[in-house]
Amino acid sequence: MMTPYEPRRSSTGPFLAFILALLLGALAVVLFLRHANSGVLARIATAVTGRASVTFDTSVPAVVQKIQRLNRLETVVYSLDTVIEGSKSSAVLPDLLGGDRLLMIVHGESIAGIDLSKLHPEDVRIDGRSIHVTLPASELFVTTIDNQRTRVYARSTGLLTSADQNLESETRARAQDQLQKDALSDGILDAARKNARATVTTLLYGLGFQHVEVM
Repeated sequence: MMTPYEPRRSSTGPFLAFILALLLGALAVVLFLRHANSGVLARIATAVTGRASVTFDTSVPAVVQKIQRLNRLETVVYSLDTVIEGSKSSAVLPDLLGGDRLLMIVHGESIAGIDLSKLHPEDVRIDGRSIHVTLPASELFVTTIDNQRTRVYARSTGLLTSADQNLESETRARAQDQLQKDALSDGILDAARKNARATVTTLLYGLGFQHVEVM
């Protein structure tokens, strides 16, 4: 006797439902751990992951101390190659007879930034996860001449005189002053403040603040 045909039941459906449930569960756990930042949820997340949560002291004194650790934050280096003239003349003779003149190729640099050790607690305002910081004024820390890359290009002396031994050093000093003036006129202090604001902003976001304003 022939038995009636019974269609074979497929197990694909329950298996796919099981896989989908696993994926949704994993996604829920990830979202939970990502947003469990405080309170009971944070403690549960710590227990699940087995790792201690990282917390920061975001009180004003602690934040000021962390910023002050950056100390003299150098944020801009202004380099310049230029030609500068130095000369001396005789009080009684024309330059052809008693003058001394040189041309010097000068390479130097100015470094600017902000001395964050000057930050005071009253410069920092904290409201929950928001912080407002007013930085100290930007400064031109130093201007130097690179003696290895600075040289006398040309020099001429009068027929009745010899080269003045002090003229080269005096010309280097003038070049250093000129480099500093050029750096200031080109806005080195503004650039230094802008770069310092970016650095401090990154630091504060790293401490867990959600809204950061650095002026």
